[in-house]
Amino acid sequence: MKSVEFALPLRPVSLQAKNRANLQAWKSLVGVVARMAGAGPPLTKGKVHLTIVFRCYERAPIDVDNIIKPIQDALRNIVYKNDVIVTDVQSHRRYLNEAVDLTYLPKSLIELVVSNDEGIYVRASNSKQLGFFL
Repeated sequence: MKSVEFALPLRPVSLQAKNRANLQAWKSLVGVVARMAGAGPPLTKGKVHLTIVFRCYERAPIDVDNIIKPIQDALRNIVYKNDVIVTDVQSHRRYLNEAVDLTYLPKSLIELVVSNDEGIYVRASNSKQLGFFL
């Protein structure tokens, strides 16, 4: 599997969102951005490692676990056929006011950090190619 990574400078929508239309729109947007990042054809077997970094204001965090599932669902039929092959998930919430060492970060995550906007960084790769950024 070729790694797929992208950043989206928008606040994610929580799995717990009351407005289900917003949640569906969020999933659709994540899917479009994943396609634009070069995802596909979807994997049908193997082991996928998903890394998510959520950058937000300290006064308005979202539970980390509530942003994982919508993103995982959004990548279905784009990165992988079924999210059952996602074997590893690494998820981080980092506040915008925290200092970040940019030295080893991927370009799209650096761009998100430098923009100082809320948003997410997503990377899907083979589980055996684990990479730790934060």
